[in-house]
Amino acid sequence: MDAQRRGRGDQIDPADQWVLNPNTGEYELRLTPSAAQSPASGARGSTPSPGAGGRTAGARKAAPRAASRDAASREGATRTDVPTQRRRRGAPEEPPPGRRGGRRPVQRKPKKAKKALVWTGGTMAFVLVGVGAAGYFYLQHLEGNVTTTDIGSAGASDFSKDEAFRILIIGTDKRTGEGNEGYGDKGSSGHADTTILLHVAKDRSNATALSIPRDLIVNIPDCPTKLEDGSEKIVPGVQNARFNRSLGEGGRDPGCTMRTVKENTGIQVDHFMMADFNAVKTLTTAVDGVDVCVEKPVNDKESKLVLPAGESTVEGEQALAFVRTRKSFGNSGDLDRIKVQQQFLGSLMRKMSSSNTLTNPSKLLKLAEAATKALTVDKAIGNVGTLKDIALELKKVPTKNIAFTTVPVKDNPAETVKATVVLNESKAPQVFDMIKNDVSFTEVKEQKKKEKDAEAARLKGAKAPASEVRVRVLNGGAVAGSAQKTLQYLQVEEGVTKSENGGNAPAALARTTLEYAPDQADQARRLADIMGLSGSALKPGESVTNSQGLPAMTLTLGKDYKGAGVKLDAPVETADVEKSTADKVKCAS
Repeated sequence: MDAQRRGRGDQIDPADQWVLNPNTGEYELRLTPSAAQSPASGARGSTPSPGAGGRTAGARKAAPRAASRDAASREGATRTDVPTQRRRRGAPEEPPPGRRGGRRPVQRKPKKAKKALVWTGGTMAFVLVGVGAAGYFYLQHLEGNVTTTDIGSAGASDFSKDEAFRILIIGTDKRTGEGNEGYGDKGSSGHADTTILLHVAKDRSNATALSIPRDLIVNIPDCPTKLEDGSEKIVPGVQNARFNRSLGEGGRDPGCTMRTVKENTGIQVDHFMMADFNAVKTLTTAVDGVDVCVEKPVNDKESKLVLPAGESTVEGEQALAFVRTRKSFGNSGDLDRIKVQQQFLGSLMRKMSSSNTLTNPSKLLKLAEAATKALTVDKAIGNVGTLKDIALELKKVPTKNIAFTTVPVKDNPAETVKATVVLNESKAPQVFDMIKNDVSFTEVKEQKKKEKDAEAARLKGAKAPASEVRVRVLNGGAVAGSAQKTLQYLQVEEGVTKSENGGNAPAALARTTLEYAPDQADQARRLADIMGLSGSALKPGESVTNSQGLPAMTLTLGKDYKGAGVKLDAPVETADVEKSTADKVKCAS
């Protein structure tokens, strides 16, 4: 936006044009002149910049009001943006503004307002290319840019700032947008060409970006989709199909891709964000390019990427060519391209976090405009307020603790000519379990210390004799018969005679838990010692009534249960997978 040509005065920071509306509690972009423009400035007739959010007509409508205010001013009337306080009866009249002793009403913004506007907007670009989220600048205008899709029960109904959350980032190969006719499959309805599952930890200490290969063989489940007329259509599933067919084909929407992830990994996805080729081009242009590095010169005739060895800055068409190139890296396959894309995303994150971006309001305005236009999300997060909340939560995660990795796979043994891959059953389940259990792929020293301190506090204190421990044992995900075997072990081997089998738990749990009432803390410590339960497995809550009518604790055996008599407090093993972090610079090879 051009403050000079709008009669706003010299040396005006665009960020200062955001004004707190006392009626709504939100910031609004004030573009109407605060004073009458001179004939000279009006003659320039400048066209509002794109940052004005399509308010040209509104500016024209404001002109008569401005003239009216000028006339009122000449007659001695006083107008301000904030209503003046009513004078109490009998109180001395306030001197007019400008006179000695008088006070001009001043609308003060909180000191952190400008800073908040700056860095929340900058994180929007991460979402569209794989690692990030959203922000807001133009409020209703930006919200109008965002396209939403009703995915029904495929995801969460709302966004929680207090829990871990997972967003499926989908990049399609649909050839929409100017200049994209030559890319992708000409007949594509928009496949899931690039897919990343972004898991953000509950405590925001870390995040994992898990790439899902488009050529991974999976089972695509039946998928209910909402049509434009409001009716529902069930798209039949398909067995042993490429993952990228979970979107577009047969009318499958992003909810079908989310259901496919759940079907094949066991990981529940909360939301999705989807973008096409234009996202990479417009966003990289908005931040004046992204720094990339290649070990050797690249001259790819298919993608038209030409780069010298070493570091370069790419944007627009060149940035899109970089993330699409396959033939110039590794074994010319999609798995090697995924590694290059992850390096690109890490560089983009560093660019978004740099002071050159976060302290440049005009750059952030362009970025927010480009991002919202390229973004499609589920209805649960399809408003600016929620997107802003996601941005704020993502901002808490240090880049050094954002890990990029790929679903462990191996060549499809059913193929003579290798073109697709299947899950590596010896490695993939552990990766999926780490995400489901909110385990970081990076070392988070601060968080580990906090967890150990919290566990020590729970386990510290008196322990009741085993004979006084009353507990009901439930099976919440362990192998069949585990509750009964555990009961026998507790009664015979450990002397916990006041224990009983409670059957199956209402829902499966990833980890074993022990819920107890405040007056049962000493019993909980004793059972934790016997079972090898960590402090984090102890859940203060309520007791239940056992078969003798006495209060008892509830031990729920989760999927991590290792068998009767086997301690549960062994350290969690980290998956042996190749990974990188967002803070490291790495050259594509």
